[in-house]
Amino acid sequence: MNIAIAIHGGAGTFRHEDMSENMAKSYHEGLRKALRAGWVLLQAGGSALDAVTATVCVLEDDPLFNAGRGSVLTDIGTTEMDAAIMAGEHRQAGAVAGICGPRNPIRVARSVMETTPHLLLMGEGAHKVARNAGHPFESAEYFETPSRRAALQRELARRAANAPDHRSDADRHGTVGAVARDAANHLAAATSTGGITAKAAGRVGDTPIIGAGTFADDITCAVSCTGTGEVFIRYTAAAEIAARMRYKDESLEQAAEKVVAELARHGGDGGLIAIASSGNPTMPFNTSGMYRGMIGEDGKLHTAIYSEPFETTDP
Repeated sequence: MNIAIAIHGGAGTFRHEDMSENMAKSYHEGLRKALRAGWVLLQAGGSALDAVTATVCVLEDDPLFNAGRGSVLTDIGTTEMDAAIMAGEHRQAGAVAGICGPRNPIRVARSVMETTPHLLLMGEGAHKVARNAGHPFESAEYFETPSRRAALQRELARRAANAPDHRSDADRHGTVGAVARDAANHLAAATSTGGITAKAAGRVGDTPIIGAGTFADDITCAVSCTGTGEVFIRYTAAAEIAARMRYKDESLEQAAEKVVAELARHGGDGGLIAIASSGNPTMPFNTSGMYRGMIGEDGKLHTAIYSEPFETTDP
């Protein structure tokens, strides 16, 4: 079968020198667990849409990653999460912004797509959709971790002292996402995030903006981005890859590499994962690292954090 899946846990990695062996092991295992959740569905003939949903839910439940339970905090200490999902067959899409309560924002985004005439809902409107769909809710305390509270305090103190910004990518940004191709050759993408540490309350990044942080079209590709959201929005990062493939006849790899390089020239730190109707996924980034993984044509599970060779295991 022509099935494949790729994931990212964000371009917001710790500095290489700050990553202990045990920490790296935990991140690799978290990526593998998420990959397996989607791969099992694809192998059973499931849809790419179901695969990316299941995969992102696993990452949202893992407090290591900046989405769902591990989301970063705003400048007033609250949690505001964004998510989006898109199916490539007819470009169906759903997204949510600024929510806190539903355990898995990506499921709410899918419910927006499947149960409403709308594409993007925020706040209480999104919560109503979640309740009507029967999605589980959690308290605000569920989503906050000690490391995210500490990161907020460090950033607020830095701002108060007007000190230079020397934060790691882990403190600057982070997102999770998945792209997949199923046995029917349909594509799908899903992205979820808590945003940027100490972001202004009410800020919305590229994740729920279709064409910026999330995109899928069976004719070209499916894309999930992670990085400096404002720049990814201005340069419609995800859709730009599809446009280059469609109108400039570039390969997926060529288009993705060029877009990531262009984003860097305009201050857009980050990366992306992308998949086309054939071949392996591609995962370029311009930061110190990007938590990422894939299962492609060889059927093996590959994960990496920095620019080192992939760790390869059986699914």
